[in-house]
Amino acid sequence: MKIVEATDYKDMSRKAANVISAQVILFPRSVLGLATGSTPLGIYRQLIDWYRKGDVDFSGVSSVNLDEYCKLSPENPQSYHYYMKENFFRHININPKKTFVPNGLAEDIDAECRRYDKLIGDLGGIDLQLLGLGNTGHIGFNEPDESFDKTTHQVALKQKTISDNSRFFKSIDEVPKFAVTMGIKAIMQAKKILLVVSGDKKSEILEKTLYGPVTPAVPASILQLHPNVTVVADRSAMKAVHEKHPAKGAAL
Repeated sequence: MKIVEATDYKDMSRKAANVISAQVILFPRSVLGLATGSTPLGIYRQLIDWYRKGDVDFSGVSSVNLDEYCKLSPENPQSYHYYMKENFFRHININPKKTFVPNGLAEDIDAECRRYDKLIGDLGGIDLQLLGLGNTGHIGFNEPDESFDKTTHQVALKQKTISDNSRFFKSIDEVPKFAVTMGIKAIMQAKKILLVVSGDKKSEILEKTLYGPVTPAVPASILQLHPNVTVVADRSAMKAVHEKHPAKGAAL
């Protein structure tokens, strides 16, 4: 595992965008696993800027997103379909037919989950998976549990996650209670993983993710077992790592 410490959010975004742009430049037909939320926004803005300058070309890229809320249409501004279109896809030259997000409106959610896993397999798997880190230690919407869910599945969101995500909605009552999420197996089968973390509120959970026991109580801790993980975290997020593991927390 490679840990890269950034000075602040802007620096974290640029360093993480460098990893993604290098992947696309070296392997133009890459399959990118993409994430939503507030943390990746700076990464997408940086990639858009480099695309507009002619530094990176997304025309051969395919993408698969980690998750989607249940019962939100793609046109709903709070859906992850909408998020990806507005914050990234419509600003670059990626082929819309090669961008995939789970269908949270599917009448048969189990069938949709099986379809999504098959889709990832048919694409040849994920070359680079971008991950954020939830306050509960969740990656995608893989919430703390008694076991690791391996395949794409529907999940009942924890109250902490609902509360955290309520900032994107008019009220907490509007936050969906269920989501479809890519499973741990598909994430861990990605050839490379890029975990991005920002802010002191993520400091304790980042330390548990990197140096605590591997446990489904902290889903992101499974990343310790992946052979090719790059963590890009800003100084605030690295606070607990520095305090508890001063030698290991050095920037690379």
